[in-house]
Amino acid sequence: MSLSFAIIGGGWYGCHIATSFRALGFSVTVFEQSHRLLHASSGNNQFRLHQGFHYPRHYGTRMQSREGFSRFVERYPGLSIPVPQNLYAVSKGESIIDYLTYKLIMTASGIEFTELATLPDWLANIEGCIQTAERVLLLDKARRYFTERLSPFLVSGHRVESIEERGQSVYVDGRRFDFVVDASWGHFTRPPIDLFYEPTMLLYYEANTAFPAVTLVDGPLCSIYPTEDPTLYTLSSVLHTPLGRFASAREATALIDTIDPELIVTKVARMEEHIMRYLPGFRDVFRFVGPQLAIKTKPTGRFDDRSCYVFQTGRVFSVMSGKIDTIFYSVERILSMIEAMEQESVPRETGGLRAEILDAAAYQRSAA
Repeated sequence: MSLSFAIIGGGWYGCHIATSFRALGFSVTVFEQSHRLLHASSGNNQFRLHQGFHYPRHYGTRMQSREGFSRFVERYPGLSIPVPQNLYAVSKGESIIDYLTYKLIMTASGIEFTELATLPDWLANIEGCIQTAERVLLLDKARRYFTERLSPFLVSGHRVESIEERGQSVYVDGRRFDFVVDASWGHFTRPPIDLFYEPTMLLYYEANTAFPAVTLVDGPLCSIYPTEDPTLYTLSSVLHTPLGRFASAREATALIDTIDPELIVTKVARMEEHIMRYLPGFRDVFRFVGPQLAIKTKPTGRFDDRSCYVFQTGRVFSVMSGKIDTIFYSVERILSMIEAMEQESVPRETGGLRAEILDAAAYQRSAA
């Protein structure tokens, strides 16, 4: 079956979907509004490949991440490297769940970890801590990898203006395709769920020595995480990284475009104060380098759901991206939806299993 796909968005999801469909023999065209792949949210995040430890309060996200982690390493072995020391710590009194509950959830989820018998002396206000094997994504290498494979099929610097469905075809800015996959994280077609757009400010820091990755779980806490550059780290805070909640991507983008130096200074002070509750010597190790701005699209709810969803309207699929490690779910879901469409279009034949059963029963009665 030869099919043609327009893929809107050249982030991790769009690139993975495009290369997967190319491997299956499908025709793909990727529309990316910037002049390079992995430019927007896919190039502005903590670059971590999750195993599920970040999401004790949502089973679906945890399981998609656990499975996706192994599949990502197998599919893209050169696009991530191990984090030398990766710690998840439960704080005293500020985490939504206690340390024992956290351990039980991770054990029941089948995710491997090692409990630290003795807490590091540079941590404070911590109830317990585990060490895990996570990986950090190599952004520059990933960008080169996908650019090399998709450049003949890439329309960069192009913002899609219209999608029009006509019969068995769908047209993107006048170009015909069999299907459209919107991988813009809800920036072009809005997924049919209750969601919001969250502009964010992540902070980059330079370290004067190698330092472990530390994530405080679970709730309104913070984390310090390495990048592919061994001297650079990102600082994130559930309380202070978000810059607001908006009903549309346009409103969120408008806010990002008006960030001023005074707000950056304020965010630096608040986020450093936050992390220093647990890493009192933070300023002795880290020096602020600059901010990183992005927009996240999140479902509204209290359950910390960051799993991947795919919605279908006619011949248009809208991918609600989860974490980078859940990219595999999107391809499988789209293909299963297309297969269901094909099955519905095939006329039902007479006979089949029911007819065979009835014929056999009639034969047995006549033989008796």
